[in-house]
Amino acid sequence: MRFELFIASRYLRAKRRQAVVGVITAISVIGVAAGVASLIIALAITNGMRRDLQDRLVGSTAHVMLMRVAGDGIRDWQPLLSRLRTTPHVTAAAPGLWEQVLISRGARSSGALIKGIVPADERTVSDLLKGMVAGSANALEPLVDSDPNAPAIPPIVIGKDMADSLGVQVGETVQVISPQGEMTPFGLVPRYQRYTLVGIFKSGFYQYDSAYAFTRLADAQRLFSEPDLISVISFKVDNLYAADKIGRAIETSAGPGFQTTNWMEQNIELFRALRLEQYVSFIVLTLIVFVAALNILIALTMMVMEKTRDIAVLMSFGVRPEQVRRIFLFQGLLISVIGTVLGLIVGYGMSWLGGHYRFIHLDASVYSIEYLPFAPTLIDGLIVTAVSLGVSLIATLYPSGSAASVLPAEALRYE
Repeated sequence: MRFELFIASRYLRAKRRQAVVGVITAISVIGVAAGVASLIIALAITNGMRRDLQDRLVGSTAHVMLMRVAGDGIRDWQPLLSRLRTTPHVTAAAPGLWEQVLISRGARSSGALIKGIVPADERTVSDLLKGMVAGSANALEPLVDSDPNAPAIPPIVIGKDMADSLGVQVGETVQVISPQGEMTPFGLVPRYQRYTLVGIFKSGFYQYDSAYAFTRLADAQRLFSEPDLISVISFKVDNLYAADKIGRAIETSAGPGFQTTNWMEQNIELFRALRLEQYVSFIVLTLIVFVAALNILIALTMMVMEKTRDIAVLMSFGVRPEQVRRIFLFQGLLISVIGTVLGLIVGYGMSWLGGHYRFIHLDASVYSIEYLPFAPTLIDGLIVTAVSLGVSLIATLYPSGSAASVLPAEALRYE
């Protein structure tokens, strides 16, 4: 062990003539540990929120969506779909017909976004139909016209929160009201259609579970009186973060009159808010480390005052001023290292417990997820450690400089 580090560790363990110095030292260690633990937990929560939301969004929606610029839908879509499936980096494609409707059951009703789909294709671009909690989405498969068992009432699949809101269960019927009705002498009359609920899905994402519904593409086209029309072609690509470039390639392949959007554009404000929250949390919680660093400065300053005679004796034995400076630099660094290590243990331990047991529940209607996720990363630990040690090291500069400027003759004059 180096001479300076040995003396620093002895000073740190020594019994104090003034108890307040020991108390401030202990508070400094606890303060650094609290600041580091708070930073680790806050960054883990922010990372967990971003990761969880991204996974749910990517799993529940298509990576890229193609629409007509004029918004009047895509006609003669089968040849276009077949051609676009061969676009480089496109791994799957599915047609869909989106419309806003009102779904009611007795006196209860709920606004919904209903999508006419081909289930075999839809499962390749979205995971919503894979999260069934009741019934099955198999009833949405297209029926053969000659099938004698074809039901008179078409099937529908809705989200769990919508099912709870309507008070409906699998096997019961709901009424779908389309605003695209028929013109009569009394004005525009909405179109009504009864559907049999054949399945309930749960994605864990409130936006989808409370507002999304699926039916067969042919049934949706009949409901909206739009035969052989779709509103969107959804794509899954092999690189999430290149979705914008792949989207432009799809636009070029589709020809004029088409435009694409992707999952990043649709949720840019959400991820921007999460990143801003991460920065703000880091800055605010770093203040705890600054407070702990002030305690280190006070503790070392008082220790220099307490050890002035010992410093003078050391210097009279030939210890150089730069060695004295390093003694107190090492002492502040030891306080910071102990506090940082304790903070990392507590921070990563609490983050692991929170992520494993999910004991902090959230209101899904507000936060879109049902529990508070934790995702601690190694890089966050390295950044927090560097900040903690750096701030603490700066706090030791003044007291260590004061110790190095002690004049032995003046300190020992009256001894």
